[in-house]
Formats: sequence, C-alpha cells, structure tokens
Amino acid sequence: MRMRTLPLLIFPVVMLGACTQTQAEVERAQVREAGVQEKLAKELAGLVPGKPETCISQIPQKQSSGYGATILYRVNNSLVYRSDTAGGCEGIARGDILVTRTPTGQLCRGDIAQTLDQNTRFPTGGCSFGDFVPYRRP
Repeated sequence: MRMRTLPLLIFPVVMLGACTQTQAEVERAQVREAGVQEKLAKELAGLVPGKPETCISQIPQKQSSGYGATILYRVNNSLVYRSDTAGGCEGIARGDILVTRTPTGQLCRGDIAQTLDQNTRFPTGGCSFGDFVPYRRP
C-alpha cells in the first residue's frame, strides 16, 4: 500500500518542477522584453502622449504593429495610438494578421481581437484592448 502512494506524492512535485523557469530562461525573457521595450520607445520617440481615449474610429484605416502586449495604430506621421492589451496578440510582431470585429466602426477598450497566421489563416492568439493613448508630434 505504501508503494502506491509514493508515486502519487511525487507526481505533483515533478509537474511543478516542469512548470518553473530556469534562471537562464528568465534572463532570456528579460533580454527579449528589454529589446521589445527599446523598439517601442524608438517608435514613439518624438511623440507626446495625450489623454487616454476609450474608443477610436477604424476609419481611416490604420496601420497596426505589435510590441509585446502593446499594439500601435499609426494614423499618420503625427499621430499614433497605443493600446496596452492583456496579452495574447504578440504574434502580430512576427507578421500575424490582427482581426477585429466591431459593429460600430470603432475599436474600444475591452474589444477582443484575434490573430491569424498569414499563410494558413489558422488562429494564433487573441487579446482585449486597453485604453487608446494618442501620441502626437508636439
């Protein structure tokens, strides 16, 4: 009887160990995140953040780009909207398609977006938008 309970006690410990990151993995993730934040800072350089907005119009079409959990919508060289998502749409940084479905013609905080692989059109992720912060040239 004792022999049967031992594997049951070890299994959760082994599974817990499989879920933890090594120090090297943590450091690589930190380096990646620092690189993402550096690219984001370069993209927003020279622009000044304004008051967060709950919704933005989808017209005219805006170019979207991803930086980790942050999505930027470029209206023109003088205006970029930043939305910090809950995460899950990081694939747009590698070229995935960002798909939104809104009946109002606006993107709003809390709306859900989906990412699709460009070639297969297979879903790769999803996220919900945060506020949209306008960044403008001074």
